[in-house]
Amino acid sequence: MLTGLKNTLLITAGALVIGIVIGVVIASIRSSFDKNKESLKMRGGIGYYILAFLNFICKIYLTIIRGTPVVVQLMIAYFIVFVSAKDGVPVGMLAFGINSGAYVAEIFRAGIMSIDNGQFEAGRSLGFNYFQTMRYIVVPQMFKSVLPTLCNEFIALLKETSVVGYVGVIDITKAGNVIAGVTYSYYIPLLTVAAIYLVMVMILSYFVGKLEKRLRKNER
Repeated sequence: MLTGLKNTLLITAGALVIGIVIGVVIASIRSSFDKNKESLKMRGGIGYYILAFLNFICKIYLTIIRGTPVVVQLMIAYFIVFVSAKDGVPVGMLAFGINSGAYVAEIFRAGIMSIDNGQFEAGRSLGFNYFQTMRYIVVPQMFKSVLPTLCNEFIALLKETSVVGYVGVIDITKAGNVIAGVTYSYYIPLLTVAAIYLVMVMILSYFVGKLEKRLRKNER
């Protein structure tokens, strides 16, 4: 069971990092296109078409990932893409990270789009270009506003990893099934698995609540 707990936490943490990286890239591309498409179109040049193409690719990614079950994506990654992989943990990290990235991207994009246009104008008045404005002015404010939602995505991701046993990885759920198969009793093992997940989610929810209170306090 301890091995299962370790693998669950390892996959969740790795997937969260991958998801955040993907989310930042996609949110930056999509929000840049949404905010600058008119000005880029008026200027002409290849910049508009490059950004439009990247935005189109991002939309395809979001549609596919959000429109298919995560367990199917996991099985495609393990049995088709990385068919020669001997360890399912890195594959699980990547599969769940790619899945989480689609949702994190929309969280970040919503956060960026919620920032008042005056902040972008302030950046331009300081001589910043768009990406410098994003880095030094917009993104710090965006992270502050989306952090609670991002933490909730982390909780959802933790629970979603319970299907990683489909590719032979011993996580908490798989460990419970193995114990149940040996003891011929599902009552105690599965209730124990449920209790472990519940405790982890309650702990994370507690810290998310504390974080939200601190953020609200700092805004006053």
